[in-house]
Amino acid sequence: MRHVLLATTCVAALVTAAPALADMAAAERWIDEEFQRSVLTREEQLAEMEWFVNAAEPFQGMEINVLSETIPTHSYEAETLAQAFEEITGIAVNHQLLGEGEVVQAVQTQMQTNRNLYDAYVNDSDLVGTHSRLQAAVNLSEFMEGEGADVTSPTLDLDDFMGISFTTGPDGAIWQLPDQQFANLYWFRKDWFDNEDYQARFREKYGYDLGVPVNWSAYEDIAEFFTEDVREIDGVRIYGHMDYGKRAPDLGWRMTDAWLSMAGAGSQGLPNGRPVDEWGIRMEEGSCNPVGASVSRGGATNAPAAVYAIGKWDEWLREYAPPAAASYDFYQSLPALSQGNVAQQIFWYTAFTADMVKSLEEGNNTVDEEGMPLWRMAPSPHGPYWEEGQKLGYQDAGAWTFLKSTPLDRRKAAWLYAQFVTSKTVDVEKSHTGLTFIRDSTVNHESFTERADKLGGLVEFYRSPDRVNWTPTGVNVPDYPKLAQLWWQQIGDVNAGTFTPQEAMDRLATEMDAVMARMQVADERANVYGGCGPRLNEERDPSYWLTEVEGSPKPKLENEKPQGETVAYEDIIQRWQ
Repeated sequence: MRHVLLATTCVAALVTAAPALADMAAAERWIDEEFQRSVLTREEQLAEMEWFVNAAEPFQGMEINVLSETIPTHSYEAETLAQAFEEITGIAVNHQLLGEGEVVQAVQTQMQTNRNLYDAYVNDSDLVGTHSRLQAAVNLSEFMEGEGADVTSPTLDLDDFMGISFTTGPDGAIWQLPDQQFANLYWFRKDWFDNEDYQARFREKYGYDLGVPVNWSAYEDIAEFFTEDVREIDGVRIYGHMDYGKRAPDLGWRMTDAWLSMAGAGSQGLPNGRPVDEWGIRMEEGSCNPVGASVSRGGATNAPAAVYAIGKWDEWLREYAPPAAASYDFYQSLPALSQGNVAQQIFWYTAFTADMVKSLEEGNNTVDEEGMPLWRMAPSPHGPYWEEGQKLGYQDAGAWTFLKSTPLDRRKAAWLYAQFVTSKTVDVEKSHTGLTFIRDSTVNHESFTERADKLGGLVEFYRSPDRVNWTPTGVNVPDYPKLAQLWWQQIGDVNAGTFTPQEAMDRLATEMDAVMARMQVADERANVYGGCGPRLNEERDPSYWLTEVEGSPKPKLENEKPQGETVAYEDIIQRWQ
């Protein structure tokens, strides 16, 4: 089809007398050849594309530069949707793909230098607290009603975006437009869990059924069982756990992506705990000023629940994962899982679904001969400090972000592209490629009902009310780039054996408070964070916060391994449906 489209582009380029007609011809061709699956009728798609053609007319011939991380969704945008957008609107797009760390660095550099490196970014909504404070990003609520009103689509339908609350700042304004979403869930080999011999042996040893773990105790028992008792299946050495531990930036995200709150470190509340969030940062209800990360200031970054969470990550990685896993990074852990020698993974991003449904011929040993998954995804188990009403896991919401340093005309053209790649005309097809749903209407489209059996529970999860318990980093984090870089270095020292989990988390909490203290000075002197920078509590004996103040930070439990608890996968699906 690419050759056909290129040839047609050449022909269209010769028809200069009626560009709008040529553009609509391109739109019609793309709808008929690429975007046939849509929540809109063909007539509605054409009407939506006609709006784009007309809105883009002042920017025809312009080339814009945008940046996002390397996942299948963004590859589809860069390779297919950028071409479609150019043919339909006349605006060329250089859609560059880099690692997530490089994207964050580019955003930070542009904010600090006010040099226009890119016209737009797909930047995690984890930075919503940063953008709403630093005042370097464009307030989209104001932009859509003001200088961007003429390039804001009447069919954008913000209420249809599942993660719009994730990109809303403490001021109630929308700062980013969701482009892709994925959660971290529990992944397991259902074919092995259904094995009657394994079920009998597990029950005999542990006294309860082999099933989807509800708590970390059960997860640990299952990890031990497959690693030490089953050990081998069809001549292949198997393991009960998969993770990664390389001392690299993505190890920090492995922890800040709600690992501490999964253990129970934070406060109750959705989308994020208040007053204490999943990073352990305390910010009182009704305030926009963080007051500290250390227990001595009322935070929970080095509280018993956080130390427990890091200790279990390190312990399970050493005892139950393949030997090489400790040296894997985020990107190496996926192909390792597809080898088919792991029973379960407690922290698995659904962004990997597209790769995990590939065929046997493509090197994926977790599907059968007919391409049906031998695995399923399920809710994340929680640690012993977790309480009902806390978030249960992390959900990534990569979202279009615009900076004030981008000239207005380029920003408008990039805003058109952002709306195009998230439009109802293209979103169903894009979601079938990347499987990172952003729209309610898309996940409920009949084509996903037909495909659900091949996606291991993904469709059921995103159609369920449970999805609200998985959320991104929230507004307690005042400057994501400055604080996130501290995590991987300290956690990496645990994997290296340099520090114990308690020592590492004490050092991390101290460093976070030191960085936030500098932010406080900058905000008080120059309003750098719009008055919403940190205002640190005075330090006091940690016992005050652990014993005299209700909620998080929580005192150490006498028993951090209660009885294991599991649930049948079929019961979960029934609840989701």
